[in-house]
Amino acid sequence: MNRENKTIQNNSIGLVKTQAFTFESFKLESGERLGPVTLAFETYGALNKEKSNAVLIVHALSGDAHAAGLHENEKDPGWWDAFIGPGKAFDTDKYFVICSNILGGCKGSTGPSSVNPATGSPYALDFPLITINDIVNAQKRLIEHLGIEKLLSVVGGSMGGQQVLSWLVNYPNKIFSAIPIATTIKHSPQQIAFNEVGRQSIMADAHWKSGNYYGGPAPSKGLAVARMIGHITYMSDKSMAEKFGRSKKDAGEPFKFTADFEVEGYLRYRGDNFVKRFDANSYLYITKAMDNFDASGGKRLEEVLRGSKVKVLAISFKSDWLYPAYQSKEIVKACKLAGVETTYCEIDSTYGHDAFLLEVDEEAHLIRHFLKKVFYAYEVTGNYGE
Repeated sequence: MNRENKTIQNNSIGLVKTQAFTFESFKLESGERLGPVTLAFETYGALNKEKSNAVLIVHALSGDAHAAGLHENEKDPGWWDAFIGPGKAFDTDKYFVICSNILGGCKGSTGPSSVNPATGSPYALDFPLITINDIVNAQKRLIEHLGIEKLLSVVGGSMGGQQVLSWLVNYPNKIFSAIPIATTIKHSPQQIAFNEVGRQSIMADAHWKSGNYYGGPAPSKGLAVARMIGHITYMSDKSMAEKFGRSKKDAGEPFKFTADFEVEGYLRYRGDNFVKRFDANSYLYITKAMDNFDASGGKRLEEVLRGSKVKVLAISFKSDWLYPAYQSKEIVKACKLAGVETTYCEIDSTYGHDAFLLEVDEEAHLIRHFLKKVFYAYEVTGNYGE
C-alpha cells in the first residue's frame, strides 16, 4: 500500500492499490470445484509482529475491495473511507485493515464474467451457484495467505453482515470479535421478494440472452431497474421526503413519461451509473446467495453459538425497513441465550438502510470503543483470543 499524499483528505490514508491473491482449487458447498480462484483485496495500516491487529471489512451487495483511500487518477475515495484511516473508527495507526471483493463479484474477483479456463470464454451461467459460506471460505483462504491465524474482528453491514454471521458460526476460533450491522440471520419473504423482482428485471431484458451477453450489449436496462428498486429499499420515507419532496426538475409538459420529479431523476441516475461498474450476472448470483443464507443452518442460532468466546457488537437503525431492527434483535437474543458477550445499539437515524454507510459519527464512536475494549485483552494480558 502506498501511503503518500495523506493530505488529500482529512485523515486520509492516501493512495492505495488493489492487490490479487489466486489459489488453484476451491470446493464449494454444493460439492462442485472451482479454480483457479482470484480474490481482489486491499490493505490499510500495518500488521503487527504478533499478527493480532487484523480487521476484516466485508462489503455489501454492490461493494468491492476499495474500502478506503484513493486510487491513482481517481477522485472518489473508497466506499467506507469515513471509517478507515488514522484516528478513525478503524484506526490504521493501530489496526491492519483488510477488504476483499467477494467470490462471485465483478471487481477483480472470480465471478460469472471471469474467463472459464475450460472454454476460454466468460463463465456466464456456467459459473456454479455460490453461497455466503463459500464467500467466507474464500476469504479465509486470503487471511491464511496473509499469515494471520486469528482476526481481531470481522465487520460488515447488510450482505456484509451475513458474512460476519457466517464467520461467527463457522470459524469462532478464527475471530476474536464480530460486528454485524443492519443484517439478518436469514432473509424474510419480503427481502427475498425484492431481490427476485430485481433478478426478473435483469432476465427480462432482451440483451440478457440467458446470461450470454458478454462481447455484445449488456442487459443495462434490466440491471438499472434492479438498482432503482434497490435504492428505494435503501432509503426511508422520511429521507426521501427530506431529499426530494415532490419537487420537479422543470415545468415541462404534463403527463409525459419523463423524469419530471427529482426522485425520478435520482433513481434513473443511480441506475444508469450502476450499469457502468457492475455485472448483471454477478447481481443474479450474489442476490441468490443472500436469499439462500441461513446463519443457523436450519437450527436455532443460540444452539449453534453456544460455547463461543467471540465478542459481538450488533448495530441497527430505527428507520431501516429493508433490514428492520427486529432482525438485529433476533441476532442479539440468540447470542445472549448462547452466553456470547454481546453489545447492541439501535441508532436513531432517518437514512433508512443506507444509514450503515452514512451515520459516521455515532456508528464510528460505537465501533472505536468496542474495538478498543476487545483489543485490550491482547495488549494488556497478552492472552489473545482466550
